[in-house]
Amino acid sequence: MSEIRIVCDYPHAVEKVWRAVTDPELIPRWTATGAGARAEGFAPVVGTRFRFVAKPRPGWSGVVHCEVLEVDEPSLLRYSWAGGDGNGETTEVVYRVQPHDGGTRFVYEHTGFTGFGGAFMARFLGRVRRRMLTVGLPAVLDDLDAPRGAGPSAPRT
Repeated sequence: MSEIRIVCDYPHAVEKVWRAVTDPELIPRWTATGAGARAEGFAPVVGTRFRFVAKPRPGWSGVVHCEVLEVDEPSLLRYSWAGGDGNGETTEVVYRVQPHDGGTRFVYEHTGFTGFGGAFMARFLGRVRRRMLTVGLPAVLDDLDAPRGAGPSAPRT
């Protein structure tokens, strides 16, 4: 079985990281460095069924069907992930958010990939997720520090 595990440390408070990864308005801002998915119908509440919707690509509809399985705000979010029409292999994604060295450690895990196709998907998604979490999410976190109305390109003092 293949899996993705990415650990990132951010110089931001746990609550800010939690907000950035669970606020439906903020999610597309950090996923833009990958497929640019937006979360439709998402709420960090157990039982919530939602979809990540991105631009379709050859061989992929651009839709991922999910259900929130576990929430312990602001430290844990676990949800199912089923690509395409939702009838294929279902995997699980876990976000762990914990205080670490004056900031926050974010652990992203995506497990349950099986077979050759699963290994390929884990490798592909792993590269995409790493970029989202090392480029996209830090930019969103920094923007949350910007003065209101300053916008993402405003200089910070």
